[in-house]
Amino acid sequence: RCPRKRGSKAGEGPGVPSPQGKRSKRSPLPAQPPEEAHAQRVIANVRERQRTQSLNDAFAELRKIIPTLPSDKLSKIQTLKLAARYIDFLYQVLQSDELDHKGATSSASSSTSTYLAHERLSYAFSVWRMEGAWSMSASH
Repeated sequence: RCPRKRGSKAGEGPGVPSPQGKRSKRSPLPAQPPEEAHAQRVIANVRERQRTQSLNDAFAELRKIIPTLPSDKLSKIQTLKLAARYIDFLYQVLQSDELDHKGATSSASSSTSTYLAHERLSYAFSVWRMEGAWSMSASH
């Protein structure tokens, strides 16, 4: 048996992580006047609201890019998952297009052909997405 210092527990000491986790408790902050503490809290709240608004704006922009159905009301996690699937879908389209048109020259694009290509991609993705949703629900 090893002798212990009075008041110490087994597993405590230098180099031994605390049982609560990797972080140790913060040392107490020096006392601040209540007005200063309030001002800091107000500033922190403003920063957090700006961060949240920026994140929400980014999700709104992402939702504009991803083809969705009019009935879709996507959460943030659903939006991210659908965006990942859409990126994968576009990658597959590019890979198959590369194989189909290897060595062929493309015609000059116009705004009409760009619009039609976007519509065709949106439709193809919707079909692909619905097939994936159907196969996922059928397998569970």
